[in-house]
Amino acid sequence: MKAATGTTGGPGAAPPGHPVLEMRSITKTFPGVKALSGVELTVREGEIHAVCGENGAGKSTLMKVLSGVHPHGSYEGEIVFRGEPCVFKDIRASERRGIVIIHQELALVPYLSIAENIFLGNEHATRGVIHWNDTLGHARRLLRRVGLTDSPHTRIADIGVGKQQLVEIAKALAKEVKLLILDEPTAALNDADSAKLLDLLLEFKAQGISCILISHKLNEIRRVADSVTILRDGRTIETLAVRETPDAEPAVSEERIIRGMVGRDLDHRFPERTHYTGPGAGETAMRIADWTVHHPIDQQRKVVDGVSLEVRRGEIVGIAGLMGAGRTELAMSVFGRSYGRHAAGRVLLHGKEVSTRTVPEAVAHGIAYVTEDRKTYGLNLGDDVTRNISIASLPKVARRGVVSEHEEARVAERFRKSMNIKTPTVFETVNRLSGGNQQKVVLSKWIFAGPEVLILDEPTRGIDVGAKYEIYTVINDLAAQGKAVVFISSELPELLGMCDRIYTMAAGRLTGEIPRAEATQEVLMRHMTMDRGRTR
Repeated sequence: MKAATGTTGGPGAAPPGHPVLEMRSITKTFPGVKALSGVELTVREGEIHAVCGENGAGKSTLMKVLSGVHPHGSYEGEIVFRGEPCVFKDIRASERRGIVIIHQELALVPYLSIAENIFLGNEHATRGVIHWNDTLGHARRLLRRVGLTDSPHTRIADIGVGKQQLVEIAKALAKEVKLLILDEPTAALNDADSAKLLDLLLEFKAQGISCILISHKLNEIRRVADSVTILRDGRTIETLAVRETPDAEPAVSEERIIRGMVGRDLDHRFPERTHYTGPGAGETAMRIADWTVHHPIDQQRKVVDGVSLEVRRGEIVGIAGLMGAGRTELAMSVFGRSYGRHAAGRVLLHGKEVSTRTVPEAVAHGIAYVTEDRKTYGLNLGDDVTRNISIASLPKVARRGVVSEHEEARVAERFRKSMNIKTPTVFETVNRLSGGNQQKVVLSKWIFAGPEVLILDEPTRGIDVGAKYEIYTVINDLAAQGKAVVFISSELPELLGMCDRIYTMAAGRLTGEIPRAEATQEVLMRHMTMDRGRTR
């Protein structure tokens, strides 16, 4: 399909300007899959150019071609950067030309410090001796630019995934960048930190730095992008101007972008809800009482402080909070004490206190947890779809203690169809799937386990609007079956569109419980920023 680039000057037409990057007829094939087919992309000097499309559309693959992750010779087509044809054999070759990519999958060493990670491979050194004063000073300046106040001595393993994303951005800023590629840079960030990052991109633009922004958050694209190229099924569908002039209001609606992404109008962002009316409807399924968790290193600090909440059968309950509010720490500590030290409090299921001191205990009592970091904690990336779905429930696919590969494959095939997991075969390794399809595998794993309570931590992070809708439908179906769902999200519109009640957290404490009828983004944000002090 030929790229539709519009006409200069009309609504939706791509704005004029000197091209800094041209990718011409890029085609990339993996065994059994054509990921890119004749893709065209033009980025102009000093513009923010968004690239969007559903999961599996080819966005990340295209950027890996551009940055040398997929080297010259492994694809067809031509790359022209600043007027010169480019042949990148590896990522260092592209970085030498000033092209820096921040991947969706973070590339940090967990047991090195923030400063060491920022300058890894780009050290301040003379004859192999690192200048630590220069390194730490430069790291502090970069951290301030991305809004992090952590010490550069802090280990990556001791900060959350959101802060790790900011460290990746600081790492990119440490290089002489002329074209900055950001693959879902705000996926792990809350609204406030996302806004700071977007403001930073606008600063780069003012300095003449071109940016390619891959994002599923269409409101972000409309806020900062000058142009947007839409990919679908590995092809360029069209390139649109987001705004007529840099200071003008966006000329392209989110609905218009969605239509290009999915090939149809998406009438509603959230599916219709069918409420559970069966046995026990409205009864409390899980209650957490006076739950307190201490930081795993600074054991005098409480990261969850006296939290009490409940979720009923057939109910979707949201938890909202800014970064550091303690939402993930609460979920992980309830699920088998997977986070923190000296967890105290009670977990009651259907009115009876239960022990969740280990993950097997939590699973045995019918609690499941879909982690915010699916690649590290939710999946075995080197294993196939079949084993990833069955791994939490092996007795269900075993006969006399021996796992039946035939039964595993049958179950995986059932979920492949019901969850619309896009994979050539259930024996495909999950690291070859797109982010949205990986998330469907994680959900399938826990749905197969048959939980009574499902805790979802950022279940749609880094997923396009079409895949989000499918996952929302799955969540609604689970609630309609009488499951109790706890929904943690940094996207307030998502919570407002999906949840019956929303709890808010700040500094480890609950600050509010808002029914759906009274919840607005303003009300939630007010409760999320309350300062009730902290107990140390």
